[in-house]
Amino acid sequence: MSEVGVFNFETKTVLLNSGYEMPIMGLGTYSLSDEECAVSIAALLEAGGRLIDTAYMYGNEAAVGQAILDSDVPREEIFVITKLYPTQYSYAAEAIDDALERMGLDYIDMIILHHLGDGDVEAYLALEQAVANGKVRSIGLSNWYVEELEEFLPQVNITPALVQNEIHPYYQENDVIPYIQSLGIVVQGWYPLGGRGHTSELLNDETIVAIAEAHGVSSAQVILRWNLQKGVVVIPGSSDPDHIRENLDLFGFELTDEEMDAINALDRNEKHDWY
Repeated sequence: MSEVGVFNFETKTVLLNSGYEMPIMGLGTYSLSDEECAVSIAALLEAGGRLIDTAYMYGNEAAVGQAILDSDVPREEIFVITKLYPTQYSYAAEAIDDALERMGLDYIDMIILHHLGDGDVEAYLALEQAVANGKVRSIGLSNWYVEELEEFLPQVNITPALVQNEIHPYYQENDVIPYIQSLGIVVQGWYPLGGRGHTSELLNDETIVAIAEAHGVSSAQVILRWNLQKGVVVIPGSSDPDHIRENLDLFGFELTDEEMDAINALDRNEKHDWY
């Protein structure tokens, strides 16, 4: 039996507190155009990836939905996450229906709130209702940290299945991750490779390069594997099919305790986005 929140490296999934299995690595579609979504999602699914992250704010939900429908992979094998933006919180129930319609899907595997905003509790309660109505299977939050969660959780009924935050070797959240996991909530990292304008510096970090060379893998694979070994789901963004395949190929090597410690020592508490 799978245990909630514990990564299964054989099935490459984690059991959420909602009762659903979610892949532990996938594709983030932030900044991907409609054409790039089609190519990237096709490459992901062809390579065995089954987790896709999008958002209302990305403007590509329709393209993501179309790519899923165009695929030969059965819908129930694909786990799709989208997000409501704070501008939608005041009409969250309608926004959920709009997302389903835009994506052309009968249900969405997970909808999360993109970040804190006016009416976020009410919007989350609308997500809870969507779960009851069978429109959404799991719900969660993005960019919520310890204090925010302590204030938010007593006001809602369903514990989030997921909290998605910025996490990479220069911004590690080593105090936040165990707290979230202790609540039975899975942690997912966005910007796992540092994010726009910072990726090159991170991939060329001498500590990470040395570890990559020792295993005969890429720096990106080392960083993604480091996340997995910390129990953090990864959704690196890419429009390059070769990179997408490489970002899924994380199970032929394992980082030692010493290598994990060396990467943990790189933390600068350096956020690369404002959330």
